[in-house]
Amino acid sequence: MAAMKEIPYKIYLEEHEMPKAWYNVRADMKNKPAPLLNPATHQPMTAEELGVVFCKELVDQELDNTNPYIAIPQEILDFYKMYRPSPLVRAYCLEEKLQTPAKIYYKFEGNNTSGSHKLNSAIAQAYYAKKQGLKGVTTETGAGQWGTALSMACAYLGLDCQVYMVKVSYEQKPFRREVMRTYGASVTPSPSETTNVGRKILIEHPGTSGSLGCAISEAVEAATSQEGYRYVLGSVLNQVLLHQSVIGLETKAAMDKYGIKADIIIGCAGGGSNVGGLISPFVGEMLRGEADYRIIAVEPASCPSLTRGKFSYDYCDTGMVCPLAKMYTLGSGFIPSANHAGGLRYHGMSPTVSQLYHDGLIEATSVEQTEVFRVAQEFARVEGILPAPESSHAIKVAVDEALKCKETGEEKTIVFGLTGTGYFDMYAYQKFNDGTMTDYIPTDEDLAKGFASLPQVED
Repeated sequence: MAAMKEIPYKIYLEEHEMPKAWYNVRADMKNKPAPLLNPATHQPMTAEELGVVFCKELVDQELDNTNPYIAIPQEILDFYKMYRPSPLVRAYCLEEKLQTPAKIYYKFEGNNTSGSHKLNSAIAQAYYAKKQGLKGVTTETGAGQWGTALSMACAYLGLDCQVYMVKVSYEQKPFRREVMRTYGASVTPSPSETTNVGRKILIEHPGTSGSLGCAISEAVEAATSQEGYRYVLGSVLNQVLLHQSVIGLETKAAMDKYGIKADIIIGCAGGGSNVGGLISPFVGEMLRGEADYRIIAVEPASCPSLTRGKFSYDYCDTGMVCPLAKMYTLGSGFIPSANHAGGLRYHGMSPTVSQLYHDGLIEATSVEQTEVFRVAQEFARVEGILPAPESSHAIKVAVDEALKCKETGEEKTIVFGLTGTGYFDMYAYQKFNDGTMTDYIPTDEDLAKGFASLPQVED
């Protein structure tokens, strides 16, 4: 354990070392993400068209492919100071458990009241909505982490918050739902009878457990049918990855401060907010020819958009009312199984992350949930943090890579994103502990049904 004298267990940055600007990786990308398309005309969405759904300044951020750094407003920085910079932790106990020569670090984003990294973008989007003079915002949430973060941000700024929560998560995670309500948000299980698109989905898929695609459709309809409201989202689009870049910027700053060089960087991948935010500054170095890393995005085998999806234009929502995005997708008609990593149950992947994957700058792999929970339990027992099911996908692959180092004797440095805590996910942990959790991997026939819904769009 002599290594503990070399590097502290938790590596903190000082408050003045916290990023003052978000990093926009698209500015350094040679192949930019394809533009969002109008679902009716299949033409690139204009700022005016996007402004009907999103806040004006968020639209500007969404369309910005040229500015590498965008200043963080002081009001947002002041809010960040309540929980940022977040710690980069050396997993000494996990290393000892695995008997690996690898050095394992995790960036812990669960040290705030909302319990996850989602607050980084929630406060930014709520701030811009408030600045625009809006009454409130609408959104979707899967596992409930995004909804919790947004309801907290809206309470802080005095905005109304309407959340459409994926029905299976609404039922499996009642306490996450109640936290949102405690912060003042209204929470509706999706699909619901409260919107036209919700009623349509219920007719077409009776008894469905819902999906993020369904909830997005309802939230967008709710926003566009109420004066003084806009839709905000917790993942997928460029604006969200921009805000989440604080994760990667802090990670890199802490490692540089202590002279640590990452070999492998790992993040869980659902819509792309966490992995995109974590890897952005490292990918930027790769794009500029300054460094090289192995970067791995980890997704559930039950919803394998990167590893088994198609790189194609697709609707961002099940109701087909949102813009088309070019991304790795399983088709907007694909309804994932009711697995317990609710935040990863999205049919597509961030256009930015998709383009990076398509260009070979990052890798992707998928893992089954019973094995994910086994590793999560092992991590909790030695590191003392109960990880969120989503985060545990990254832990699983980090452990796999560390065990490969044990076989080869290589002393690689592995960094992964611990996006949040799992204390509201006890229903899932109960299923695992009771031995009733099962794995589901969609067949090629299952995926073909989703691919059949892909729109015919010429690039």
